[in-house]
Amino acid sequence: MSSFIPQNPDYQQVTEEKIKENHFMHHVGLKIHKIEPGMVEGTLEIEKHHRQQIGFLHGGVTATLADVVAGFASFTLVKPNQGLVTIEMKVSYLNPGVGNMATCRGYVIKAGQKIHFAEAEIYVNNDGTETLIAKCCATYAVLDLV
Repeated sequence: MSSFIPQNPDYQQVTEEKIKENHFMHHVGLKIHKIEPGMVEGTLEIEKHHRQQIGFLHGGVTATLADVVAGFASFTLVKPNQGLVTIEMKVSYLNPGVGNMATCRGYVIKAGQKIHFAEAEIYVNNDGTETLIAKCCATYAVLDLV
Protein backbone atom coordinates (compact mmCIF):
# COMPACT_ATOMS: atom_id res chain seq x y z
CA MET A 1 0.00 0.00 0.00
CA SER A 2 1.26 3.43 -0.96
CA SER A 3 1.92 6.22 1.53
CA PHE A 4 1.32 8.96 -1.07
CA ILE A 5 -1.77 11.17 -0.99
CA PRO A 6 -2.98 12.06 -4.49
CA GLN A 7 -3.41 15.75 -5.30
CA ASN A 8 -6.39 14.90 -7.51
CA PRO A 9 -9.29 13.15 -5.74
CA ASP A 10 -10.26 11.64 -9.12
CA TYR A 11 -6.74 10.32 -9.74
CA GLN A 12 -7.87 6.77 -10.53
CA GLN A 13 -10.49 7.77 -13.11
CA VAL A 14 -8.20 10.39 -14.70
CA THR A 15 -5.33 7.88 -14.86
CA GLU A 16 -7.61 5.28 -16.48
CA GLU A 17 -8.66 7.88 -19.08
CA LYS A 18 -5.02 8.75 -19.85
CA ILE A 19 -4.18 5.06 -20.14
CA LYS A 20 -6.90 4.70 -22.80
CA GLU A 21 -5.21 7.52 -24.75
CA ASN A 22 -1.74 5.90 -24.66
CA HIS A 23 -1.89 4.33 -28.11
CA PHE A 24 1.69 3.01 -28.15
CA MET A 25 1.13 1.10 -24.92
CA HIS A 26 -1.93 -0.57 -26.45
CA HIS A 27 -0.02 -1.30 -29.66
CA VAL A 28 2.61 -3.11 -27.62
CA GLY A 29 -0.11 -5.02 -25.73
CA LEU A 30 0.46 -3.80 -22.17
CA LYS A 31 -2.58 -4.06 -19.91
CA ILE A 32 -2.78 -2.12 -16.63
CA HIS A 33 -4.46 -4.02 -13.79
CA LYS A 34 -3.75 -1.99 -10.66
CA ILE A 35 -3.71 1.76 -10.00
CA GLU A 36 -2.97 3.14 -6.54
CA PRO A 37 -1.51 6.47 -5.41
CA GLY A 38 2.10 6.31 -6.58
CA MET A 39 1.90 2.72 -7.92
CA VAL A 40 0.80 1.07 -11.16
CA GLU A 41 1.03 -2.58 -12.20
CA GLY A 42 0.45 -4.23 -15.56
CA THR A 43 1.08 -7.32 -17.64
CA LEU A 44 2.12 -8.17 -21.16
CA GLU A 45 1.55 -11.51 -22.87
CA ILE A 46 4.90 -12.05 -24.58
CA GLU A 47 4.40 -12.91 -28.24
CA LYS A 48 6.82 -13.58 -31.08
CA HIS A 49 6.96 -9.91 -32.14
CA HIS A 50 8.05 -8.90 -28.60
CA ARG A 51 11.19 -11.06 -28.80
CA GLN A 52 14.63 -10.28 -30.15
CA GLN A 53 16.67 -12.60 -32.39
CA ILE A 54 17.70 -15.04 -29.62
CA GLY A 55 14.13 -15.31 -28.33
CA PHE A 56 14.39 -13.11 -25.22
CA LEU A 57 11.96 -10.26 -24.49
CA HIS A 58 13.39 -7.34 -26.48
CA GLY A 59 15.19 -4.68 -24.43
CA GLY A 60 13.18 -1.91 -26.11
CA VAL A 61 9.93 -3.58 -25.10
CA THR A 62 11.28 -3.98 -21.56
CA ALA A 63 12.19 -0.28 -21.41
CA THR A 64 8.76 0.67 -22.75
CA LEU A 65 7.01 -1.37 -20.05
CA ALA A 66 9.15 0.27 -17.38
CA ASP A 67 8.53 3.79 -18.70
CA VAL A 68 4.77 3.30 -18.94
CA VAL A 69 4.23 1.91 -15.43
CA ALA A 70 6.66 4.32 -13.73
CA GLY A 71 5.17 7.23 -15.69
CA PHE A 72 1.58 6.37 -14.84
CA ALA A 73 2.53 5.75 -11.20
CA SER A 74 3.88 9.30 -11.21
CA PHE A 75 0.78 10.57 -13.01
CA THR A 76 -1.44 9.38 -10.14
CA LEU A 77 0.16 12.09 -7.98
CA VAL A 78 -0.16 15.19 -10.19
CA LYS A 79 -2.74 17.93 -9.75
CA PRO A 80 -5.72 18.27 -12.08
CA ASN A 81 -4.63 19.89 -15.37
CA GLN A 82 -1.07 18.60 -15.04
CA GLY A 83 0.77 15.98 -17.03
CA LEU A 84 4.20 14.37 -17.14
CA VAL A 85 6.98 13.68 -19.62
CA THR A 86 10.01 11.46 -19.22
CA ILE A 87 13.23 13.45 -18.90
CA GLU A 88 15.62 10.68 -17.93
CA MET A 89 15.55 6.91 -17.69
CA LYS A 90 18.08 4.20 -16.87
CA VAL A 91 17.28 0.54 -17.35
CA SER A 92 19.46 -2.19 -15.88
CA TYR A 93 18.92 -5.54 -17.58
CA LEU A 94 19.49 -8.23 -14.97
CA ASN A 95 18.37 -11.50 -16.59
CA PRO A 96 17.21 -12.69 -20.00
CA GLY A 97 13.47 -12.26 -20.57
CA VAL A 98 12.55 -15.90 -21.09
CA GLY A 99 8.88 -16.67 -20.60
CA ASN A 100 5.35 -16.06 -21.75
CA MET A 101 4.14 -13.26 -19.45
CA ALA A 102 5.79 -10.05 -18.24
CA THR A 103 4.62 -8.26 -15.12
CA CYS A 104 5.70 -4.68 -14.59
CA ARG A 105 5.39 -2.63 -11.43
CA GLY A 106 6.06 1.10 -11.27
CA TYR A 107 6.23 3.12 -8.09
CA VAL A 108 7.09 6.65 -7.10
CA ILE A 109 10.10 7.31 -4.90
CA LYS A 110 9.62 11.08 -4.56
CA ALA A 111 6.88 13.32 -5.95
CA GLY A 112 7.98 16.94 -6.13
CA GLN A 113 6.21 20.00 -7.49
CA LYS A 114 8.16 19.96 -10.78
CA ILE A 115 10.01 16.62 -10.83
CA HIS A 116 8.97 13.08 -9.89
CA PHE A 117 11.40 10.22 -9.30
CA ALA A 118 10.12 6.70 -9.91
CA GLU A 119 11.30 3.14 -10.32
CA ALA A 120 9.99 0.11 -12.15
CA GLU A 121 10.63 -3.61 -11.98
CA ILE A 122 9.97 -6.01 -14.84
CA TYR A 123 9.44 -9.70 -14.12
CA VAL A 124 8.96 -12.56 -16.58
CA ASN A 125 6.98 -15.66 -15.70
CA ASN A 126 8.33 -18.89 -17.13
CA ASP A 127 6.20 -21.91 -16.19
CA GLY A 128 5.29 -20.50 -12.78
CA THR A 129 8.72 -19.10 -11.91
CA GLU A 130 8.88 -15.30 -11.78
CA THR A 131 12.30 -13.80 -12.58
CA LEU A 132 13.29 -10.14 -12.19
CA ILE A 133 14.71 -9.23 -15.60
CA ALA A 134 15.07 -5.44 -15.35
CA LYS A 135 15.07 -2.54 -12.93
CA CYS A 136 14.49 1.04 -14.04
CA CYS A 137 15.06 4.45 -12.47
CA ALA A 138 13.20 7.30 -14.16
CA THR A 139 12.71 11.03 -13.78
CA TYR A 140 9.57 12.83 -14.96
CA ALA A 141 8.93 16.55 -15.44
CA VAL A 142 5.55 17.78 -14.21
CA LEU A 143 3.86 20.00 -16.80
CA ASP A 144 1.02 22.45 -16.33
CA LEU A 145 -1.50 21.81 -19.12
CA VAL A 146 -3.91 24.41 -20.42
